[in-house]
Amino acid sequence: MAQSLSTAKTMTITFDEPLLLESKATLTPFTIAYQVYGKLNREKSNAILVCHALSGDAHAAGVDPDSGKKGWWETLIGPGKAFDTDRYFVICSNVIGGCKGSTGPASINPTTKKPYGLGFPVITIQDMVRAQKRLIDHFGIRRLAAVAGGSMGGMQALAWSVLYPESVSKVIAIATTARSSPQQIAFNEVGRQAIMADPAWKGGEYPATDPPSRGLGVARMIGHITYLSDEAMHEKFGRRFYGPEGINYDFATEFQVESYLHHQGDSFTRRFDPNSYLYITRALDYFDLSMDGSLAAGFAHATSSFLVVSVSSDWLYPPYQSEEIVSALTENGIDVQYREIRSKYGHDAFLLESGQLNYIIGDFLDRLLVKNVMESGIPTINEAASILEASKIMINEGVNHLPVLGEEEKLSGIVTSWDIAKAVACGHRTLDEIMSRDVLTALPDEPVRDAARRMQDRSISALPVVDEKKRVIGIITSDAISRLVGRCT
Repeated sequence: MAQSLSTAKTMTITFDEPLLLESKATLTPFTIAYQVYGKLNREKSNAILVCHALSGDAHAAGVDPDSGKKGWWETLIGPGKAFDTDRYFVICSNVIGGCKGSTGPASINPTTKKPYGLGFPVITIQDMVRAQKRLIDHFGIRRLAAVAGGSMGGMQALAWSVLYPESVSKVIAIATTARSSPQQIAFNEVGRQAIMADPAWKGGEYPATDPPSRGLGVARMIGHITYLSDEAMHEKFGRRFYGPEGINYDFATEFQVESYLHHQGDSFTRRFDPNSYLYITRALDYFDLSMDGSLAAGFAHATSSFLVVSVSSDWLYPPYQSEEIVSALTENGIDVQYREIRSKYGHDAFLLESGQLNYIIGDFLDRLLVKNVMESGIPTINEAASILEASKIMINEGVNHLPVLGEEEKLSGIVTSWDIAKAVACGHRTLDEIMSRDVLTALPDEPVRDAARRMQDRSISALPVVDEKKRVIGIITSDAISRLVGRCT
């Protein structure tokens, strides 16, 4: 049953080793603020990284002890929810360039002992991901069970699959794009110009007590218009007036939609740094995972399984951009699921459509594939080898199952520790006398549940995993399945 998490505490970690940015500048030292939910298991195989959108932060779930507010993805993170904290260790970090604990333009420059301001290096989405990788390495996590996010968070998730393909099992990208469009860049530029046109901006050197709030408020108002759909605005505001007097024939706030935008702008200025807005929106502009104009080439080395979700009424990141991602992945033969949420909420649906998203994400995370669980690089033996050689390999490698290879390195059988014991008892000398030739196998892209069912039906504890040419590429054991899909211990 779905439950809410209790108080969520933001922690920080500082890395002294320089972070090389795409601009060739370096950032050192740098701090990352983060929150965690759930428990990391012994194998460190149940970690999920959740990435936030432009105005988000590390507080994705639970209750903030200072503000009393719930996290921005509270509806999806927690016991019994899509990101089930009884099963997964969920991590959310504030991006570098941000202003909620991670190093950004409002942070103190160790060289000048003053805020960086515009002295902060320009960053990209990929730079944000490289900083996150430091955090994941700090936890000792070699491979994330999933990386997920909506909007800018979805961009980070996609970038993970390209920068660190062997470090991510699954990618969940919602209401996002693999390359920013001219329209998206245009909206970002208008927001930046609103900030820089505010006299209080002072070339980015404003004091913390007197930021360019009016410019930032206008930038946020512009952004909020793109987050809503036409239908949502009609339903939420219509042409209703703000006050009872109706039309005043002046330029005061007269319509409810105007009041809403002013409120959003004002509240945003109390929690966000204007310079961070400049840097993060520029990172969005630069985002482009294509190579020589080809998204398929950009995703050529990705190995994760993907869930791509679009929103029917999203005109900021419209469905066609999600479909481009799906086409590029499909062209590379990469496992991908595509879902379009039917919603009237526009881009904000990735925060609001908790029912649809809990179902879609939960189903995707539970759809474990054999390749997500199998052990690769396993020892094998040629069928011409002796029983003594087989027993030595088993002892030295600490394995109980040894695939036997025949011609062209194809699987011809399997030997178990039980077979070796039987050979000793019965005086057998060759592998042919003891190995099983009628071997059940698994395919890397089949669901784990199907492989587990075959093991249960035949009362066996392991299946060799083979490719299309019947060559052994790994093994899946009942112990590995239990560790991965069981509860955290």
